[in-house]
Order: sequence, then structure tokens, then C-alpha cells
Amino acid sequence: MPQAPPRYRCTTCGNLTRFDVVATRRTKAFHHYSVGGELTVESSELLDEEIESVTCRWCSTGSGVVVVDDPEA
Repeated sequence: MPQAPPRYRCTTCGNLTRFDVVATRRTKAFHHYSVGGELTVESSELLDEEIESVTCRWCSTGSGVVVVDDPEA
């Protein structure tokens, strides 16, 4: 079952909506090429993901960004 992406909150400025997230992903995808050579990716599966950094877009801090369960908290 797919896991919901995390919600972030900046403890410096209170931002809940804008973040730069740097991630490394490993995926498995089914590539289907037409006879004319056009590619369609028909399915994709996320095998592994590592979040490397999260930076607030409003105040540019990276050290004050936390994962929150309830964005209103």
C-alpha cells in the first residue's frame, strides 16, 4: 500500500506549504515503445527513496524544518 508523503513545517517562520526537497529515488518502470519509437511509461514502482534535505522556500532555513503529523499542531 502506498505511503502518504510527509508533511513539513518550518519552525522558524511557520511555513506549511513551500519546501525544496532533495531526494534520491530508485524506481522500476515498464517502458512501452510504439512501432514508431514513441515511449509510454505504463507503470512505475518506487523501490527506495532517501530524502537528503528539506529547505523552507520562505526563509531558506534547512535546520528548522520538521515532519508533522498534524499541520495545525
